[in-house]
Amino acid sequence: MKTIEQIAAQLQGYDPQALRADAARNFLSALVTPVADIHTVQLKDALGAVLAQDVVSPIHVPAHDNSAMDGYAFDGTQLRSDQVLHLDIVGTAFAGKAWDGTVGPGQCVKIMTGAIMPQGLDTVAPQEIVSRNGDRIAIPSGALQRGDNRRFKGEDLTAGEPALAAGARVTPAALGLLASLGIAQVDVRRRVRVAFFSTGDEVLSLGEAPREGAVYDSNRYTLFGLLTRMGVEVIDMGVVRDDPGALEAAFRTATAQADAVITSGGVSVGEADHTKAVMRKLAGGDAGVVFWKIAMRPGRPMAVGRIGNAVLFGLPGNPVAVMVTFLAFVRPALLQMMGSTPAAPPLLKAKSLETLRKKPGRTEYQRGVVSSAPDGSLVVKTTGQQGSGVLSSMAQANGLIVLHHDQGDALAGQEVDVMMFEGVI
Repeated sequence: MKTIEQIAAQLQGYDPQALRADAARNFLSALVTPVADIHTVQLKDALGAVLAQDVVSPIHVPAHDNSAMDGYAFDGTQLRSDQVLHLDIVGTAFAGKAWDGTVGPGQCVKIMTGAIMPQGLDTVAPQEIVSRNGDRIAIPSGALQRGDNRRFKGEDLTAGEPALAAGARVTPAALGLLASLGIAQVDVRRRVRVAFFSTGDEVLSLGEAPREGAVYDSNRYTLFGLLTRMGVEVIDMGVVRDDPGALEAAFRTATAQADAVITSGGVSVGEADHTKAVMRKLAGGDAGVVFWKIAMRPGRPMAVGRIGNAVLFGLPGNPVAVMVTFLAFVRPALLQMMGSTPAAPPLLKAKSLETLRKKPGRTEYQRGVVSSAPDGSLVVKTTGQQGSGVLSSMAQANGLIVLHHDQGDALAGQEVDVMMFEGVI
């Protein structure tokens, strides 16, 4: 396991007082490692977990050549581009069992979606394109080609081949895929345990009476939502006051039971030094924890390190800054701890509907609303005021516009990168 100093030494141009956002992500990628524990769980309990090993398909999917739709199955060699094909119906094939009759030239079988293709038949005429008169049908010339509307045995999955790779998160689609293979249990990595708490004497818990200078604790609730969506084991430790003894007790409790600890508040310049001092004490000084000033907006202050075996993420106190730093840095790191591949969502391209002012030298994350233009392309506009305390703008947004470190102004009509919230928040 590399120390903080060893990781920093390997990053070119590393400066904790003016750290690029991409350097911060590289640092965290080197800091965290996947949890080692593996459990076998029932399929319904696997949702959101990460597969510990490849899942190999025990069967072909589909198991037989079958019909892709309701219609009439026949030998496609009889098709002629310039002639109507007339066929006699000699039976009906239903899904779930094989039709055991024989079909000769000039004959067909009425077939249902998913039914096994009878021997010697390779093409299905959809029922809506044929004309039927009693037990005889007519297929228009040029309407079909041989092999149309047939699904081949094993075209989805082949027995003995990986169906899902290690590192894949078990999504609803993956649950269905595994069930289609008859798999009732899977091996997954243990869910990452994440403890989190807010710090500050000015922070009120819900239910407390308002008082001058105090604010209600929104950060714990946004973090709870973000962590729950990830599928980690959430340990909510409430609000911890600016008291060295209380902070040390909270950190010791959190690190004793969690793989990662997230705090909000207490890491900015000029704030009470108790949180920083306790972090340094328990992490073993500057060798165990580092305080960053990231060249970004919003966000900037952040603490990262290890306390015992737990990874520490000290986030700023402003509500929007908490969410942005979580999405930009903490979430990819936690996904890596989960063993998930890939560990970060892709950025999409969208045309900006307005000019976005920015100076090179920092990464900016602006709250945006992404929609579809009449031509089907993606467009984005900001939610307006971008202050780090304006949480309502985060609720209105469906993504973050990412303006990179070396980027300047983005003009109206120019494509920009967007980090979408769907599936994350």
